[in-house]
Amino acid sequence: MPEATFQFPKGFLWGCATASHQVEGQNTNNNWYAWEQTEGKIRNGDKAGLACDWWGGRWREDFDRAAETGQNAQRISVEWSRVQPAPDRWDEEALERYRAMLRGMLERKMTPLVTLHHFSEPLWLSEMGGWESDKAPALFAAFARKTVEALKEYCTLWITINEPNVFAVSAYLFGEFPPGKKDMGAMIRVMANMLKGHALAYKVIHEIQREARVGVAIHLRSFWPAGPVKFLDSIPANVMNRAFNTSFMDALVDGKLRMVFKTVNVPEAAGTQDFIGVNYYTVEMVRFNLLKPGGLFRDGFYDPQATLSGTGFIANMPQGLGQWLKWAGKFNLPVMVTENGVEDAEDRMRPQYLVEHIHQVWRASNFVAQVKGYFHWSLVDNFEWERGWSQRFGLWGLDPATQMRIRRPSVDLYDAICKQNALTYEMVAKYAPASLAKIFPG
Repeated sequence: MPEATFQFPKGFLWGCATASHQVEGQNTNNNWYAWEQTEGKIRNGDKAGLACDWWGGRWREDFDRAAETGQNAQRISVEWSRVQPAPDRWDEEALERYRAMLRGMLERKMTPLVTLHHFSEPLWLSEMGGWESDKAPALFAAFARKTVEALKEYCTLWITINEPNVFAVSAYLFGEFPPGKKDMGAMIRVMANMLKGHALAYKVIHEIQREARVGVAIHLRSFWPAGPVKFLDSIPANVMNRAFNTSFMDALVDGKLRMVFKTVNVPEAAGTQDFIGVNYYTVEMVRFNLLKPGGLFRDGFYDPQATLSGTGFIANMPQGLGQWLKWAGKFNLPVMVTENGVEDAEDRMRPQYLVEHIHQVWRASNFVAQVKGYFHWSLVDNFEWERGWSQRFGLWGLDPATQMRIRRPSVDLYDAICKQNALTYEMVAKYAPASLAKIFPG
């Protein structure tokens, strides 16, 4: 078995990703807080509560941990409901707290990547109809203007909206996110309005900061035909890939949002991305099923040969990331893996998942795309939306009751990768020996 070192380009960004509602705690003025108070909406009746207590200042110690273990970047999000607690009021103290966080990153020699919308939004916006309302795009652009003006001294990398496809589908088609609707028409309206909101915010950010780089982080869940009748299985797989995975990003090229049964023209969205943000976790196998029209005539399941995460939520399928990075390369723009990780409280699967996916990032950065960074989800265990505290994605574990951080072995693995800006045979042999034959065949 040949030994080798997979070296990443100079200046490559290594970090972790988080979202405001999931880590800050004490968020009581947004749609997710209200959702958590409704019985049956969150697994086990969990609540975010203090979360990781970042609003109380514990971001400092977590940023220390990140910097001490080799990370040179962090991705965070700004909580809209804190910055604009009412339609006619801005909170300068909240903006100063975010300035302090970004100064904290820079003091620790970490590059900030800031997301403006990561699933949560003010209660007052929800009461107006949320992203179904035609007022939402302009309101979002006003929030973007206020926030970027306040933070421009410290950040030039911006994500307008995180996973608009997941947000729209989960909140307006599957009913798992607030407001809990199951309405295809509402989902398409929300996607279109998010496109408009992104386009407006993109222009606002560049007005304020000419050197800014602005993008969207899209969730890419591979749908692969299962076989043995590949032709039939490829029909629902292709529909899912187009409608869920690629429709929003393609609309940022030509201004056309192509859904399954409808195309919405949003011409102002064309040409409004400076980099591609790829959020990737797993591959779903798809089999054609004529009896499931509501599920787009498909059964979905994981490859029985794949290793599954602790609750069976994720299958370790790194090839999917390689394929999506190749797809991202077609845009001829810089690419960043803005989320990638696995829920694994025991930290048994994570080392293997981590090295195999980072190897795919290395392959892509050398052969098919301008990959500039990798952000692991997540730095510390956090509140996982409708799944509450039932899943643990952090390099560092968290006891929400005591706020104690627990150092998992994967911290040391990621530390080695970040500090050497490389993935080596020795790292894989030490932390994920089961992956040796996959990464170093011969």
